[in-house]
Amino acid sequence: MEFTAKQIAQFMQGEIEGDPEVKVSTLCKIEEGKEGALAFLANPKYTHYIYDTLASVVIVNDSLALERQPKATLIRVKDAYSSFASLLEMYNQYRSCRSGVSSLSFVDKTAVLGEDVYLGEFSVVEKGSSIGENSKIYPQVYVGENVHIGKNVTIFAGVKIYHDTVIGDNVIIHSGVVLGADGFGFAPLEDGTFKKIPQIGNVIIEDDVELGANTCVDRSTMGSTVIKKGTKIDNLCQLAHNVKIGQNTVMSAMTGVAGSTSIGDNCFIGGQVGFANSIKVGNRVKVGAKSAVMKNMKDDSAIQGNPAFSSRDFLKSSSVFRHLYELEKRVRELEKECKKEV
Repeated sequence: MEFTAKQIAQFMQGEIEGDPEVKVSTLCKIEEGKEGALAFLANPKYTHYIYDTLASVVIVNDSLALERQPKATLIRVKDAYSSFASLLEMYNQYRSCRSGVSSLSFVDKTAVLGEDVYLGEFSVVEKGSSIGENSKIYPQVYVGENVHIGKNVTIFAGVKIYHDTVIGDNVIIHSGVVLGADGFGFAPLEDGTFKKIPQIGNVIIEDDVELGANTCVDRSTMGSTVIKKGTKIDNLCQLAHNVKIGQNTVMSAMTGVAGSTSIGDNCFIGGQVGFANSIKVGNRVKVGAKSAVMKNMKDDSAIQGNPAFSSRDFLKSSSVFRHLYELEKRVRELEKECKKEV
């Protein structure tokens, strides 16, 4: 679809400088501008691009002072960044606007679909399951028995949802996610083999959660593995059986949480962090990338390292470690001097 600068300015309640009838049909970075594209400028260090960009329309702040008039049509708004974000959201909604149940999908006769549900090709909804209104299930998604999915949920292609999983409203689940696979439970036997422990619990994903591509959330041995409201999980994360993640916690890629560990609300967890099993991490805890969390952590802790300890002490220790070779060399020289004196 094409939009004129005038239409975009009306949507954002902005002021036009330049041709109001110029048309755009795509979005771009200001430094990679091309004809027919819309860009934005919010960071002052990119201001020099405004004069040479090939973008047809650029959204800028009201306060932007120019040395000369650029070729592009400008739309001045109070906050260019938030205005562009709103435009991206509208654009994304337009692109993902899908409806209808594909004839190539399978829905068990006992399953319940709400109004305006989209169900893509080769997706499967097993018996006893339900999908709330306005939810979008993309092609090749498997929804197992007795799964309950809320309203306005988006599940992208290739997701696998095992039986008894519960998903709240406004959840986004990206491709490759697996919800409800068996937890890693095996009992060692005297002969050196392992006996599988049945995993009979489920997974609960509360409202407003987002799960990144290829993340796995295991079903609990008993009870539930739970991700609470508003939490955002990045790609390639692993949450083991009986894990509990609090509200509005952010977890970066390739983090692994071992069984029965509990992480509190509003935590910030860096990439490639490992959590030991059966520990409790408090609220508002910050964990640096590549850390190994081996013990309970109190509220408002900031930790880093392997094993993880206070971030402040970690930085001090890192400063010493960088000079460890020089320190070792000085110690050897001092030892030589001491031997000479003896």
